[in-house]
Amino acid sequence: MLRNYRYIQYIWRITITVSVVVMSFFSCKDKKDNLVAFAYDPDTVPTMITTDVSTLISDSGITRYRIVADVWMIYDQAKEPYWYFPEGLYFEQFAPDFEIEATVQADTAWRYTAKDLWKLRSNVHVENWKGEQFDSEELYWDGKNGKVFSEAYIEIKSGLTELKGYGFESNQTMTHYRIFRPHDGKLPFSETTPGDSLETDPGETAGMDSLAVDGE
Repeated sequence: MLRNYRYIQYIWRITITVSVVVMSFFSCKDKKDNLVAFAYDPDTVPTMITTDVSTLISDSGITRYRIVADVWMIYDQAKEPYWYFPEGLYFEQFAPDFEIEATVQADTAWRYTAKDLWKLRSNVHVENWKGEQFDSEELYWDGKNGKVFSEAYIEIKSGLTELKGYGFESNQTMTHYRIFRPHDGKLPFSETTPGDSLETDPGETAGMDSLAVDGE
């Protein structure tokens, strides 16, 4: 009698165990059937989003920039890693002694981190340490090669001097620059030669006049 009772208990436990396994199988199957496939595109989905940013950026232990932005989106898993500032950017560039060399503002900005290349677009405004102002709709800042350039229209104000034109190139501190196709510029009248040189580059062809300024 006891032996039969134990046998019945044994069979009952086996039955319960099998039932639980079967139910779990169908439950997992139902969950898998309800799953939606998600395709992650690292070129369009940021790995990090930060708001109300005010931070210092260093390179090799040297502070290079101070960035202020409402939204900072980082795509460091993209094929070409980059930062994106969709709601505008203000940053200051520092010299090694922490003096401000230039300030930059733009409505939209990208920084391609591997290239150390900034792309600034819409209402771009730059001011160097001398107070000279540069305004354009598009500007590129190449940190690796130490230059700033653009193919867009640009206006430059330096004291009483106003320079305008298309195609621009400068050193990184925005103190030695040239406009490749000057247009409607205004120069102050003077009977003496000014300290800064405003001259046509003899290396350019006649069809590509160049107005160069060396403020260093």
